[in-house]
Amino acid sequence: MAQKAITYSEAEIAERLGALPGWSYEGGELRRTYKTDGWPTTVMFVNAFAYFAEAADHHPDLEVGWGKVVVRLSTHSARGITEKDFALARRIEEIAQAHAAVRTAG
Repeated sequence: MAQKAITYSEAEIAERLGALPGWSYEGGELRRTYKTDGWPTTVMFVNAFAYFAEAADHHPDLEVGWGKVVVRLSTHSARGITEKDFALARRIEEIAQAHAAVRTAG
């Protein structure tokens, strides 16, 4: 039987978010909004990180629109935030930084 992932406390989440500027903890999820230069870039960005999410068997909740992607991460099976969420957030950040047309909202 698979062992349940260890969830982080709010204090631990806040500490780890220090290494992920632009990400926040809201409503029990890690969250970040990205802006893009339009629909094609939005779709390419989502496809780029979706590959890694699938490989990790970890699937973010997404809001995808013209020029905007909202990413929400939590480990549903653990009912909280785990290392899987932070690992995927870091990967998404790497991909966003590699694409000049993807930037932080706000």
